[in-house]
Amino acid sequence: VLAPTRELALQVCEAFERYADRMHGVKVLPVYGGQGYGVQLSALRRGVHIVVGTPGRIMDHLDKRTLDLSELRFLVLDEADEMLNMGFYDDIKTILTEAPEQRQTVLFSATMPPAIMEITKEFQKNPKIVAVDKGKRTVNAIEQYYYQVPQSRKIDCLVLLLQLHAPKRAIVFCNTKKMVDELVEHLNDSGFKSIGLHGDMRQNLRTQVMQDYKSGKINILIATDVAARGIDVEDIDAVFNYDIPQEFEYYIHRIGRTGRAGKAGASYTLASNRTQVNKIRDLERFIGTPIKLQPIPSPELIIKKNREKFADKI
Repeated sequence: VLAPTRELALQVCEAFERYADRMHGVKVLPVYGGQGYGVQLSALRRGVHIVVGTPGRIMDHLDKRTLDLSELRFLVLDEADEMLNMGFYDDIKTILTEAPEQRQTVLFSATMPPAIMEITKEFQKNPKIVAVDKGKRTVNAIEQYYYQVPQSRKIDCLVLLLQLHAPKRAIVFCNTKKMVDELVEHLNDSGFKSIGLHGDMRQNLRTQVMQDYKSGKINILIATDVAARGIDVEDIDAVFNYDIPQEFEYYIHRIGRTGRAGKAGASYTLASNRTQVNKIRDLERFIGTPIKLQPIPSPELIIKKNREKFADKI
């Protein structure tokens, strides 16, 4: 199984292990950069049934001849569009070329850009395309709001929203790594417990970030779309789109992390100009669900709500 990020590779491995819980002797191995070769080499020498890895590290093992694909029967490309966005096209083609012709190839993708269609033509025989409803059923269960706010006041608006809603666990999405770092610094200075997650972080640090977030030690995770792939955390109260995503499918991926298993969920998106408001309108048409305009909360409203919460607690 090829996956774009380490987090997603680990999540897929965990899923395989759960599914194979009552099957004797099924061996699953995650293979990714940032982890020492020793653990991976010893496991590969002993033999495994399923390898889940990022394209770069899989290529390393192929180059070193420590991974043998001659007996491969099933090849899965998970989040194929994201792997292409991350520049793995050549690696994927090399891996597909080295795999035996007699195999089943399964490709999962949120979008179907021309590069993916090229892969299906070249490496799949008579492929069947299975299309789902773009996640519209999922987003219908989530309350969606947006706020018009000048670019210079976006951070202030986010702080007010976090103070008003006080989520027990939330994700804030940004489009750039730089913005992730800036928001973490600003929110922590404002008294919140936040932590960042993006592709420039070392693997051990990313693992620690997810442990702190899952355990509740940190309740606000600030992430880019790529870094957030593979995050599987229950009970996320709210998703905040500090930046509107570049692709509409990303919006569905983002907000779909809340409102799971029949629980209430909400998303809050910041729009800073007319172009972004128009993008919100396009998003509404795409998902077939209204995204409601809300006034930016005032400090007075936040104080009133906090008093009410305190009174309820008493």
